[in-house]
Amino acid sequence: MPIAPTLQTYLARKHIDYDLVEHQKTDSSERTAAESRIPADRLAKGVVVRTGEGYFLVVVPASCRLRHGDLKGAFGRDCTLASEHELDQLFPDCAHGAVPPLGESYGLDVLLDDRLAAQPDVYLESGDHATLVHVNQAQFARLMANARHGCFADRE
Repeated sequence: MPIAPTLQTYLARKHIDYDLVEHQKTDSSERTAAESRIPADRLAKGVVVRTGEGYFLVVVPASCRLRHGDLKGAFGRDCTLASEHELDQLFPDCAHGAVPPLGESYGLDVLLDDRLAAQPDVYLESGDHATLVHVNQAQFARLMANARHGCFADRE
């Protein structure tokens, strides 16, 4: 499965130009960046969090780790990471744990870390563990037009 059907339909509906980048199967975003020979700052990692109001997708560079204190400030309350079971329910056409960072395509509100807006191009998980979607910054900005922005992560 090179690209999840929900994601493919969403990209087509938004008229997004993209390339697919295949790589060896990996189990983490940092390994994906290394295997694909791309800077980890350009790989968008989607992290699903749960609040009392529902689920949100936080999008950060693969080189970074979420700062829960800043997320608490963004939501005004504590949040927790979604479980693997919840991810399977939210992303039914994706491989287990392969979360595309385009939450809007799956009905999720998005919080975008500002570091990704500074990159000339961005790579996105496609819904499997062996393919990335590559877009330029203009296309990525269009995809993230409805996202809330802020700084939610630190370098690992």
